[in-house]
Amino acid sequence: MKKIKINLDLLLPEIPDERDACVQRIITVMQKHKGVEKAHLIPGNEANKAQLCFHYDPDVISIERVEHLAKEAGAEITEQFNHLLIEVESIREMMEANVRENQLKKIPGIADVSVSATGNIRLELDQTKTDKQQLLNAINQEGLKVKSVRQIVYEKDVRPKEEVEQKHEKVEEHEHGEEGAAWKVYLPAIMCFVMLIAGIITDGYIKPAFFAGWVRFVWYGVAYLLVGWTVAVKGIRLLVRGDVFTEFILMTIATVGAFYIGEYPEGVAVMLFYTVGELFQDAAVNRAKRSIKALLDIRPDTATVLADGNYKEVSPTDVKVGDTIQVRVGEKVPLDGEMLSDSSSFNTAALTGESKPSSISKGETVLAGMINQEKVIELKVTKLFSDSSLARILTMVQQATTRKAKTEQFIRRFARVYTPIVVFLAIGLTFIPYFFVENYAFNQWLYRALIFLVISCPCALVISIPLGYFGGIGAGSKNGILFKGSNYLDLMTKVNTVVMDKTGTLTKGVFKVQQVKSYDMPDDQWLPLAAALESKSTHPVAKAIVEYAGNAMKDMTITDLEEIGGHGLKGKANGKEVLAGNVKLMDKLKIPVNEELKNVTDTVVVVAVENKLAGYVTIADEIKEDSKQAVDDLHKRGIRSIMLSGDKQAVVDKIAEQLNIDNAYGDLLPEHKVEKVEQIKEDKSKIVAFAGDGINDAPVLALSDVGIAMGALGSDAAIETADVVIQTDQPSKIATAVKIGKATNRIVWQNIGLAFGVKAIVLALGAGGLATMWEAVFADVGVALLAILNAVRIQRMKF
Repeated sequence: MKKIKINLDLLLPEIPDERDACVQRIITVMQKHKGVEKAHLIPGNEANKAQLCFHYDPDVISIERVEHLAKEAGAEITEQFNHLLIEVESIREMMEANVRENQLKKIPGIADVSVSATGNIRLELDQTKTDKQQLLNAINQEGLKVKSVRQIVYEKDVRPKEEVEQKHEKVEEHEHGEEGAAWKVYLPAIMCFVMLIAGIITDGYIKPAFFAGWVRFVWYGVAYLLVGWTVAVKGIRLLVRGDVFTEFILMTIATVGAFYIGEYPEGVAVMLFYTVGELFQDAAVNRAKRSIKALLDIRPDTATVLADGNYKEVSPTDVKVGDTIQVRVGEKVPLDGEMLSDSSSFNTAALTGESKPSSISKGETVLAGMINQEKVIELKVTKLFSDSSLARILTMVQQATTRKAKTEQFIRRFARVYTPIVVFLAIGLTFIPYFFVENYAFNQWLYRALIFLVISCPCALVISIPLGYFGGIGAGSKNGILFKGSNYLDLMTKVNTVVMDKTGTLTKGVFKVQQVKSYDMPDDQWLPLAAALESKSTHPVAKAIVEYAGNAMKDMTITDLEEIGGHGLKGKANGKEVLAGNVKLMDKLKIPVNEELKNVTDTVVVVAVENKLAGYVTIADEIKEDSKQAVDDLHKRGIRSIMLSGDKQAVVDKIAEQLNIDNAYGDLLPEHKVEKVEQIKEDKSKIVAFAGDGINDAPVLALSDVGIAMGALGSDAAIETADVVIQTDQPSKIATAVKIGKATNRIVWQNIGLAFGVKAIVLALGAGGLATMWEAVFADVGVALLAILNAVRIQRMKF
């Protein structure tokens, strides 16, 4: 058995995400070929791109044939499948979302679909069978009003000079229609309520002779139709399409039945309170959406670009990398860029959740979505709008609600089974007593069955559960934490081991000179020579020395520069031979060093001039202000902390001791980090979260149970691979994410217990004839309202 590894971007050039469904498709296709025994993904790292590894029998199939088949399959897959993210109106809660999802799955050409209770639809379409417009038409025919569409179209930007093929996303936006005025939404319910109260007063107190028979029926009938017509039509439409057992059908049967037996006020009341519950739910969902929708509001409409010496306003999607843009005071930054002006202050709350302004200087990165607060600035664009931090966040947030938690998925499946059982029990409750009860009265038992139907409607469950999760996602975004799906809110509650990268996660990743020690030469003589030599290197340690030396090294001439891998630099500065590197460099070139140098725990750069030891510089990465709090908060929750780093073990041990980290491992290459996490995961009792920020962390993020990326300064690869993104770069937010997950989970289960408990009690009373339709209304709508109020609590919580 032999193996061949092929870079993923050669096979699936249009697929940017290693976890895309198309990766699994190509594996499935290849494993069907005779001679190919196995295919699997090898995640990418700093040294290597993601690869697909194929195990094949050379006696059955050649290596050339495997490679040809793989490329052929990849080409077919990228041409065949595409993705849409659609936001629609008219979806109110989980049961309806489930119904809509099942309906959409029947449309030819849809490979996969997920519909959230908040109106987001994630579609994967087979382009050989359908296209975007056909799907939008089909969705409109389902009675869903499309508000926006995001389609990812991959275009190739060939740059002949470098012969590099770049891929970028072109995001198409379509906005349709506006929400109706609030009074129009509530008017039917208000009119129904007035007519119901008037009818009850007339029935119970005034009792005029004319208010009887057809007059009374018509009065209550009009009141009923004001709120019941849309519910009945929706139920009938779904019934015709094969979804028989929905809450709309339950409510229609129960209320029409109440009219049949002459209980007009109760029939109207059930439908009215059901509608009020729906309106209340809409308001609660909209409230939950606001903290997330605020992100959409920060999306800039225009960018002011410098062209031919003049500034002009264009769409951010038309701006190219390298263009110069101007941002005035109070304006949102439209694209990621490099600061060309000296400095300015920015409001970063929309991206990070932090209200404290951030000061950014010349040469530093400014992100799309920040608000310029101080003076007019110029930026050099470094990323297309579709690749910007803001665009990436918007896509993550919109997709988050379509990834459902296991609890939500269970309730969906439960509702599909539970509702038909309830209907058949109600039918049984109507007719079976005929065979066992003396003086059987059909209307009496029908009334009990109708009460049973109203009580058993699963509104409280299907409304409050997705609302709770959506509130959790909103609470996270308020705190600068992006959960890529409600399933990750659940997973965070189970995490008992957090593995963290050191540089950029627990430390700032900004090296500073800590100490300068001189021997036979004053530091104002040897330090400029060393800085001049280091100025030719791009290493962070070298940059720290150059920054510390300042202008002292200005106008120095460097010749004969030589970089000695793993040791340091050698060259001539103003004609003097200079060495700058580690102790191993001095040993290699036979320059004696003091024993104290070998015991320095910080990163050390030893300098020799004309083959004589001149001195050394210690350099350390600064620990983030909240790193100690982060580890302490995890320990308070019984979560074990582990640190992994490529830095030397002495440095890692020192930081681990300062932060009270349980275990710390240094001298690790990216592949060694993967091995460490694999070792930790061998203990099946451990649910592992990994927090990192670099390109080399992407494989470990993908391997962990929950991947957490530091999003403000983290690499694109880490952010795309992670399940949770911390926009503030604060490690203390890891514990906050756990708290939000646990609060969400607690509220969801409280609602499940409340709904089942109250319904069980009132169902028993209803079946025994001890409960009326009014108690049934409380058991259904009342409990639903209580569950909604409980669910929205999470948006008021402080984390």
